[in-house]
Amino acid sequence: MPGARRGNVQGRKGVISRLLRSPQILRAIIYGSAVLLTIYGLLYFARSKEPFTSVTPDYLNPSPGTTTDVSPGAGGADADKPKITMPTTWTDRAEVVKKAFQHAYHGYTRYAAPSDELKPLSNRKINNFNGWGVTAFDSLDTMLLMGLREEYEGAMEIVKGADFSKAQHGQVPFFETIIRYLGGLLSAYTMTKDKMLLERAEDMVKHLDPIFDTPTGLPYYSVDPKSGTTEGPDLGILAEIASLQLEYTYLAKLTGNAQYHNRSQTIMKTLASADLKNTGGMFPVKWNIKTGTPFAYHVSVGAQADSAHEYLLKLYLLTGKKDKASLEMYIRMTTHLINNLLYLSPTRHLLYVTDTDMPTFDSDDYPSHVFEHLSCFLPGLLALGVESLPLNKLDSMGIDLDNLGSEEMYGVAGKGYKRLKSHNLRELHLWAAEGLATTCWMTYADQPSGLAPDEVMMTNPADRETTYKWIDAVEKWRASGARGVPPGLQDHKPVVYTESQRSHGTGRGRDYILIKAGYLLRPETIESLYILWRVTGDTKWRDRGWAIFEAIEQGTKTPSGYASVQRVDTVPLVKKDDMPSYFLAETLKYLYLLCLDEDPLPLDKWVFNTEAHPFPVFNWTEEERALLNI
Repeated sequence: MPGARRGNVQGRKGVISRLLRSPQILRAIIYGSAVLLTIYGLLYFARSKEPFTSVTPDYLNPSPGTTTDVSPGAGGADADKPKITMPTTWTDRAEVVKKAFQHAYHGYTRYAAPSDELKPLSNRKINNFNGWGVTAFDSLDTMLLMGLREEYEGAMEIVKGADFSKAQHGQVPFFETIIRYLGGLLSAYTMTKDKMLLERAEDMVKHLDPIFDTPTGLPYYSVDPKSGTTEGPDLGILAEIASLQLEYTYLAKLTGNAQYHNRSQTIMKTLASADLKNTGGMFPVKWNIKTGTPFAYHVSVGAQADSAHEYLLKLYLLTGKKDKASLEMYIRMTTHLINNLLYLSPTRHLLYVTDTDMPTFDSDDYPSHVFEHLSCFLPGLLALGVESLPLNKLDSMGIDLDNLGSEEMYGVAGKGYKRLKSHNLRELHLWAAEGLATTCWMTYADQPSGLAPDEVMMTNPADRETTYKWIDAVEKWRASGARGVPPGLQDHKPVVYTESQRSHGTGRGRDYILIKAGYLLRPETIESLYILWRVTGDTKWRDRGWAIFEAIEQGTKTPSGYASVQRVDTVPLVKKDDMPSYFLAETLKYLYLLCLDEDPLPLDKWVFNTEAHPFPVFNWTEEERALLNI
């Protein structure tokens, strides 16, 4: 009935015309309309600022009202991409990290399994670690931790099918094989008690054993599991010859096989008997495998040395705090490090650890001022020591700094032992941990991508090349009244600029330059942020770890996985065709643990190997001591 409808319209028009002739009503309508237009404009403007979500995977689209912004230089953004919407609750964030792991592992299984690793740009496979399927082995405990049963069962088929009697390229690199393959097998066995995993571990170790056929028992670089022939120079690298103690000691515990324990103890005894008079009791990087003695006096906690220093404390913790020799080595290492390897940058006063060279009994070592991403495990290690050791009561463990080191024993470097006796050691170690972690974080936050470079060179005036040590600054601060925060612990605003801006002279003020500008999906900073959050309870460490994940998600993700980045200071980012297995074993595992309110792997009950494979703390029984001759 169209006629009736038209009549109603005419009636409404008459009413409206009478209302509009009233000034009060007219003003109310005008004011009301203005308010509505203002509200609409504000809503439209706000909506235009929200991150795009149309290209974001479903799992990254949370319910309304749970978004955070991902800003360049403080969490990361690739200039050619829309911003990613992220959840703000830690429970939801843990799920997002789990989905990231699934995305990476599913890409591996689709395009690369059972080979070693996925090339995430070309979707091709590569056998760069024996051809046994390193990504599957390295990922086992991450899957179990995340409750990914289907992925775990698929990975176990790769584990079962691996032939340890031969390698893709003949020789097997011992260090990487132990930390990735053996570490993954032992950790997964601990979580499942599946005997097949332990059998696989022993089978693999049997094929590697000729590596120890040297005059000292120190391992060569690599071994052919089929023929038993070894390869490598007589000069070994500290990390490669002294990063098996956790894995072999725990394997001895599980099997009762004394040979495994002996392999570990041979390493420890060689380290303990070394002449370290020029390095203050800290182990140099290079060693003569035939004589078991240090070669030269280059000292570092970065590449070629990191995990060997890490295992000193961790072996002590793994064996129920009974191995006093490893503890003494750890205290010597940290004492020399705090006195000689920690420096402050000149303007921002960034605390960093560097490597040193050319020390003598009568003179200090000389710093390179290179700061490596690999060194960013150190703040986590120091924080773990703070949490685990009575650093202010070393005498309760039978340790006296005067007996560990002195000027008579170590010359100039030995003065540091007496120096640290006047300090609160627990406080000093924690300050070092927090200051170093802050600098590690700043190397992320300073970049337009939110991702950190692999190495930087800290700038230092010529007159401070060897004098601007952190311990000197701490003592000056203390002598002047200890006002404010200790040196190196200040929080800084990011100094963000691109490589193009730097080359045109408009980018400066960071106190460092990039010398290896790539981001290799490394875990060390995230590992330290996780440990510091657990030790201190300060949520800033957790928040910073999450910001790094946002940058990883924004800048490194591909349709089949995640890729390393060529330069972190150039946007848009250029990716590399590379997804290391440690990204799934370490980086994503530590990020997941960072997101959990309750830690399933508490630091007083579990010890992580250098590939983030957790082993449970244990004590030797009397029967085991007799069997293994402990």
